[in-house]
Amino acid sequence: MMETLIQADDHLALWTFVMVAATSAIFIEQRYKWASKIPGAIIALLIAIIASNLKVIPTDAPTYDIVWGYIVPLAIPLLLFKTNIQSLVKESWKLLLLFLTSSIATMIGTVFAFMALRHYIPELDKVSGMISASYSGGGVNYAAMSAKLAPSESINAATIVADNMMMAVYFLILIGLAGVPIIRRVWGSPHTDAIEKNPEMSNSRTLSEAYWKPNLISLKDIAICLAASMLIVLISFKLSAFLQALLGTSDNVVIGLLISLITDKYLLLTTITFVIVSIFKSSFEKLNGSQELGTYCIYLFFVVIGIPASIGLIVTKAPLLFVFVLIIALINLAITMGVGKLFKFSIEEVILACNANIGGPTTAAALAISKGWTNLVGPILVIGTVGYVIGNYIGTIIYFIVTQIGM
Repeated sequence: MMETLIQADDHLALWTFVMVAATSAIFIEQRYKWASKIPGAIIALLIAIIASNLKVIPTDAPTYDIVWGYIVPLAIPLLLFKTNIQSLVKESWKLLLLFLTSSIATMIGTVFAFMALRHYIPELDKVSGMISASYSGGGVNYAAMSAKLAPSESINAATIVADNMMMAVYFLILIGLAGVPIIRRVWGSPHTDAIEKNPEMSNSRTLSEAYWKPNLISLKDIAICLAASMLIVLISFKLSAFLQALLGTSDNVVIGLLISLITDKYLLLTTITFVIVSIFKSSFEKLNGSQELGTYCIYLFFVVIGIPASIGLIVTKAPLLFVFVLIIALINLAITMGVGKLFKFSIEEVILACNANIGGPTTAAALAISKGWTNLVGPILVIGTVGYVIGNYIGTIIYFIVTQIGM
C-alpha cells in the first residue's frame, strides 16, 4: 500500500478527519447559497475523494469498517423514531414494484455490458454474476457469489476497486439528478416540493439551514435517543445471529428465501424499530434530537463511501471493469426512469429505487435523509432489504445466461 500522510492504524487522526469532513460538509451546505445547490452528501463525498486521491488518508482502514459496522446501524433506528407508519405502508407497496423493476434493469444492463466487453476482460462471466448480485442486493451478495464462483484474486481485487469508484460516481449522479429543474418537472418531485414550500423557509437562508432549524434538545433527549437506538441494534443483531444458528441453511429455494428474510439483521432492525415506535408512539413524538443525531451519523457514512474511490487504481488496474460496472448502472438508471415516468413515480422514488439496487438499502436511506425525504426513509430501508434476499438468485441466473452466451 502506498504511504499516506495519515496511516491506516492512526485511528485518532482518521476519526478526526471523518468527523471534520462531515462537519465541513454540513457547515458549507448551510452557510453558502451557492453550496446549497449541492447537497451536503455530495460535498462530503468530494472531500473524501480528494483527500484519498491526494494520499492524505488511506483508502482502507479499520476506522471505516467501524462506521459501516456500528455507526450506520446506530443511525437507522434514530432516523425511524419519527416515522409515520401509515405513510410507510402506503409508500412501501409502490416502491417494491419500482425496486423489482430496477432489479430487472440491472439484469438487462449486466447482459448488455457482458456482450459489449466479453472479449476484453478475463473472467467476465464470473464478474457478471458477482456484480449483478451486488447491484440487486449489496456487499453481502457480492461476497456470497465471489465465494461460489471463485474468481482469481487479481480479478476480484480489480472488480472491488472499479465498484468502489463507480459507487461514488453513481451517488453523485443520483443526488445531482434530484435537483435538475427539468427532471423535477417531467417526473414530479413532491417530497422536495414539500420541503421548499415549508412556511418556515426564508429567502435569506439556505434550504438545508431552514430544514435543520434549531430545536429544543435536552441532555435527557440525547441520552434516550442514543441508548434506545443502541439497544435496538443489539437486540436485532443478536436475534439475527440466534435465528441463523437455529434455522441454519436450506437447499430448498423457497425455504432458503424465507430463512434469508427472517434472519436478515437490517430487516429485523427496521421491523423491531417500527414495532417499538408504534407501541410507544407518544413518547417518541416528544423525543427531540433523534433526526439530528442520525443524520450526522449518515454524513460520517457519506465521507467513508467516498474514500475508496481511487482514481489512480482505476487507471492502472481496472479501467475496463469501471466501464463495465458504469454501463450496468446507467442502464439501470435509464430503464428505471423510463418505467417510473410511465407509471407516474416521482423522481425521488426513482432515484431511491436505483440507489437501493446498486448501493443497497443503507445508502438509499442515507440519500433520502440527506435530501430531507423523511417519509421515504422507512419504506426504502424495508424494500431495499428484499435485494439481499433476491441478489444471489439474480447473480446465479445471470452467470448461467452469460456463460451460455460466451460458449
